[in-house]
Amino acid sequence: MREVAVELPNAYSFPMSSPLGAARRIVVKVGSALLVDRESGRINRGWLETLVADLLLLRARGQQVILVSSGAIALGRRELKLATGALRLEESQAAAAVGQIRLAHAYKEILEDQGVTVAQVLLTLEDSERRRRYLNARATLEALLALGALPVINENDTVATAEIRYGDNDRLAARVAQMTGADCLVLLSDVEGLFTADPHGDPGAQFIETVRELTPQIEAMAGSSRSETGSGGMATKILAAKIAMAAGCHLCIAAGQPQHPVRRIEEGARCTWFVPSSTPAAARKQWIAGTLKPAGAIVIDAGALKALQEGKSLLPAGVVATRGRFDRGDTVSIVGPDGYEFARGICAYSDGDAARILGRRSSEIERLLGFRGRDEMIHRDDLAIVRAPGAAMAETSAAAQAIP
Repeated sequence: MREVAVELPNAYSFPMSSPLGAARRIVVKVGSALLVDRESGRINRGWLETLVADLLLLRARGQQVILVSSGAIALGRRELKLATGALRLEESQAAAAVGQIRLAHAYKEILEDQGVTVAQVLLTLEDSERRRRYLNARATLEALLALGALPVINENDTVATAEIRYGDNDRLAARVAQMTGADCLVLLSDVEGLFTADPHGDPGAQFIETVRELTPQIEAMAGSSRSETGSGGMATKILAAKIAMAAGCHLCIAAGQPQHPVRRIEEGARCTWFVPSSTPAAARKQWIAGTLKPAGAIVIDAGALKALQEGKSLLPAGVVATRGRFDRGDTVSIVGPDGYEFARGICAYSDGDAARILGRRSSEIERLLGFRGRDEMIHRDDLAIVRAPGAAMAETSAAAQAIP
């Protein structure tokens, strides 16, 4: 098939290895069609070992890696001797319960042979939609990465119902990338990227190397899944790209069938890159700053204001008062000594707990609250400045002042 440059305003070329090579944190998603041999229904171990070798190479050069893996249902249905074709929900859940053990064991065996601790994390849709569960899941993944483990994530098909399932691991991977602030998401699939039409039915379909904007034209190019073992398709990958790009994360769709699939991307193998307009940190701060209605407010002293201006976190010692009602994980206004909103941030404590530790040292938090929370009231990564020092009061400041 002839590769052509697509004449679209959202396409441009750049070194294809750069987003992957420059990323600090990378999420790699593996589809069932790659991981499970269609004929035997067993794990394609030879291929999996080359993928693990690629992931270890990324880790060896200081990059953090999270793996999102399908395959549990495909493995379990063979063990349970379930017929081919669509499964009922309860059959899928039963297959997942059986297959997940085999999948986790395979990753543990291969990774621990290389001296890497593997951690299994099962998520449901609610874990990314409900704020408290989202924060808990994010904190767990952050802790695992900080401790040097390699998280292997799958949807918790055993307990998820049809109404609360992701339905595919492409979107799950994008949510994980968003949750963890990943710089790059790689979707390894049975297709090598995005075409202007289904290449199986249209010999004139053109390959697209780079997408900078998800226009209706791009979305119309997505087709349905052709795989018997997977639930995703190009349409789900486009949805994943929406999530990733909004979070400032590069997304790559690449063929995963060849051995060493991640290394091939760095070596220039054909794939499609979706390029965001900002970084994960900038996208996150933009989202925080754009919160329409902060849940409450925190009033800080002059010392804390100076610290925030220098890019530091907000500690309890610099807080003098709280206003309104808010829970852990809510976005709140940060009000300076002049009485006007200076910044917004995601608070690590509820209003009640914040009131008990304000003005105190971080070392006193556990004694005061009875549990060990974060040292920061608002971490600098969860904080966005909305008013420059000395600038006129923003319209949002009046709303912040009005919070009782």
